[in-house]
Amino acid sequence: MLTLLTEFFAEHERIFVLTGAGVSTASGIPDYRDDSGDWKHQQPMEYREFVERHEARQRYWARSFIGWQRFNRARPNRAHQALARLEQLHRLTRTVTQNVDGLHQRAGSRQVTELHGSLATVVCLACGDVIERLSMQKQLLERNPSLADLAAQIAPDGDARLNAFDASEVDLPVCASCGGILKPQVVFFGESVPVARVESCFDALAGADAMLVVGSSLMVYSGFRFVRAAHRAGIPVAAINRGKTRADEILSFSIKQDCATVLSSVLENIDTDAGFTARPWL
Repeated sequence: MLTLLTEFFAEHERIFVLTGAGVSTASGIPDYRDDSGDWKHQQPMEYREFVERHEARQRYWARSFIGWQRFNRARPNRAHQALARLEQLHRLTRTVTQNVDGLHQRAGSRQVTELHGSLATVVCLACGDVIERLSMQKQLLERNPSLADLAAQIAPDGDARLNAFDASEVDLPVCASCGGILKPQVVFFGESVPVARVESCFDALAGADAMLVVGSSLMVYSGFRFVRAAHRAGIPVAAINRGKTRADEILSFSIKQDCATVLSSVLENIDTDAGFTARPWL
């Protein structure tokens, strides 16, 4: 299979990459699904619940305050680094990630679209003002000093497991400009990805001669739509993912192994330019 993937890179120079949670598990960030594509953890917060229920926002921000501390300390792993080097070797045209951790950019990738946004910023749902996540963390702690004493197991996307915690007394910051509700600048389950962002991804896919899925089960339509579009356009699609994917039946081939190990091995087999020097991750 490694030979097949090496040939895939040799035959295609404009590869559109779609990554999922499996890319970041080696960085200590849990993924959502098991090898069968089923949920491994509690299902994440739904957009409608977050917007409509104050107690849901209290629960979310209490968990996220704890989860962010470890999430923010995560560092790129060999999968992120390999994709960054492949971009520098002009093998990739775009990396579209379903992750919200910013690790592709920290590894050195530049042509990245964060399909579901980034946890590094917080937006007001009323006026659109944006603040840094570190500012939100500071405000949460100032209003709720007891949060500093909590410990919990990290969950996907900077969440944490605080099932026995009573969040009813959590005092939530509001927008400094208008008093509106503050939400992480990510796409929640049940929320739509901005149309312009999706169109930009489709434009990049149209200019590609192949597509590679890395670390995603594709169970969420948000990412699966690009595989389906590539298949319809006759663009070959390969995948590296430990478990099954929603697109297994239409893939050119699938490697069900650890993506960091596979990408690192393939990179060693690619004939690099003599003057190429990998940029260290930031």
